[in-house]
Amino acid sequence: MKKILCTALCLLFALGAFAGCAQDTGATTTAAVTTAAPPANPVLRCSTTTSVNDSGLMGYLEPLFEAATGYDLQITSNGSGAAIELGRTGDTDVLLVHAKSSEEEFVAEGFGVERIPFMYNFFVIAGPKDDPAKVAGSATAADALKKIAESKSTFISRGDDSGTHKAELKIWDAAGIAPDAGKDTWYISSGAKMGACLEMASQKQGYVLTDKATYLAYQGGLDLNIVLGESDDMKNTYSLIACDPDKNTGLNTEGAQAFIDWMTSDATIALIAEYGKTEYGEALFFTDM
Repeated sequence: MKKILCTALCLLFALGAFAGCAQDTGATTTAAVTTAAPPANPVLRCSTTTSVNDSGLMGYLEPLFEAATGYDLQITSNGSGAAIELGRTGDTDVLLVHAKSSEEEFVAEGFGVERIPFMYNFFVIAGPKDDPAKVAGSATAADALKKIAESKSTFISRGDDSGTHKAELKIWDAAGIAPDAGKDTWYISSGAKMGACLEMASQKQGYVLTDKATYLAYQGGLDLNIVLGESDDMKNTYSLIACDPDKNTGLNTEGAQAFIDWMTSDATIALIAEYGKTEYGEALFFTDM
């Protein structure tokens, strides 16, 4: 992690994110890690989906944002449904989530200022290395889930109203199947976060729908392979939404905008595009900016 942070700080300098830093490497590092003067309202609450935490992305970006802006970023990680609900109750200032229809509803109801899609990765299906349902080679994710259901192979569902769970349900719907955890013994609704679901699937030798970033972050401890990889119907888009102060009082509106501006800046987009390449051999997230 120290190596990643050092690389990130050097890249920030090269991109001019810390204007006015001295020109030698040592001075750059010192200037980059010096926390900026705190703003008048320094505490910024960010409600995120679990995948950006489980993949390590927010742990990678958080100290850089705090150093650049002086804010104290306090992150709460939940499935997207629970993450968005914190926005409705006024318990967060800004969202970073991946459930498009729920995000659009949140903004339409006046709780969010604007939905700003800014990065993406892909959902994949991970499963046992011997692939008992013969999912590999399926044309679509819906075809893959049909094979899992027909073979009654174990499938681990998030079951938690997260963005990943919503995506899974959409694929089951496309397959014309409505699995019932109460009746279908092969279908397990876990109510757990993504990392825990991957570990459960590995232990039970079942299948699971996961974002690729979290799979790669957990891969070393799993007895699973990606059996269905990236495809257009598996694109997983992440958005930023500032919570609207007209709905809830006490929001850090300036901080939310500062976070959005920083996250969508050229320097940070470059950092996101590099994240994962050193440790996993490939980027974990891609950007739309």
